[in-house]
Amino acid sequence: MRIARFTTGSNPMFGIVQEKDGVDMVYGISGDPLYTQIQPNGTILPLEDVRLLAPVIPRSKVVGVGKNYAEHAREMGGEAPERPLLFLKPNTSVIGPNDPIVYPADAAELSFEAELAVVIKTLAKNIPADRASDVILGYTCANDLTVRDAQREESQWFRAKAFDTSCPLGPWIETDLDTANARIRSRVNGEVKQDGTSADMLRRIPEIIEEITRSTTLLPGDVILTGTPAGVGLVNVGDTVDIDIDGIGTLTNRIVSPEDLEA
Repeated sequence: MRIARFTTGSNPMFGIVQEKDGVDMVYGISGDPLYTQIQPNGTILPLEDVRLLAPVIPRSKVVGVGKNYAEHAREMGGEAPERPLLFLKPNTSVIGPNDPIVYPADAAELSFEAELAVVIKTLAKNIPADRASDVILGYTCANDLTVRDAQREESQWFRAKAFDTSCPLGPWIETDLDTANARIRSRVNGEVKQDGTSADMLRRIPEIIEEITRSTTLLPGDVILTGTPAGVGLVNVGDTVDIDIDGIGTLTNRIVSPEDLEA
C-alpha cells in the first residue's frame, strides 16, 4: 500500500495511491494513518492533479545511520564503526517531492546521499530485533544532504546534517516493501551516481531499531535513515537530484540558492 500526503491547494490530507485503468489515482482518507484507522473520505483524484508533500513530518526527529555500507565508509576515508554511527536531523529539515533544496549560504561542498528511510508507527523503546517489524509503518526514499566541509571541520555534525531542507522524503510511504534486496540509486541531472542495494547494509533494519531504541525512544512518525551506498558526490545550484528505490518510486528535488527563494 502506498500512503501519500498531498494537497490540491487547500489543507494537506492523506491518501492511498492506486492504479486504475493504467492511471495512478489518489483516494483520500480521513485523519492521519499514524493515529487513526484508514477510512475513505470520498476524495478521488488523478495523481498528476495533486501536489505531493513529504509523506510524514516526524513528530520529533530523524535518526541517521552513518557508514552503514562498507564501500561508502571506505570512500569517505575510513572503515565502518564497530557500533552504528548515529546522528540526528530535526523535523524542520524535512521537505517533500519537488520542493527546493536550499544550498546553505555558508557551505562550500554540498553532497547528496540516497537512502532507504523507515517510518515508525508507534512509540518504540527497547525493541528487540525480532520485534522491529511491529513498530514500522513503512518505507520511503530519502536524500541525506550533507555539507562536507562542515563535516570535516567539526566532530559534531549539526551544521553538516541538520540545516533546513537537508532531508527530502517521498514520494510516499510503501507499507509492503521487501527490504532484503531493494535497489537504491541516485541520479544527478539524469546521470546515475549511486547504484546499490539494501542487501549491502552492514546492519539490517531490525538491528538498527534495536540499537536506537536501547537508548532513545522513537515516536510515531519518527524516521530512520539507514545509510547510503557508495558513489556520493557534490551538487551545485541548478542541479536536479533523483533518488530511486525499487518498490517505492522516485524522489526528485532541485538545488537552489537562498537568493532564488527571495526572487
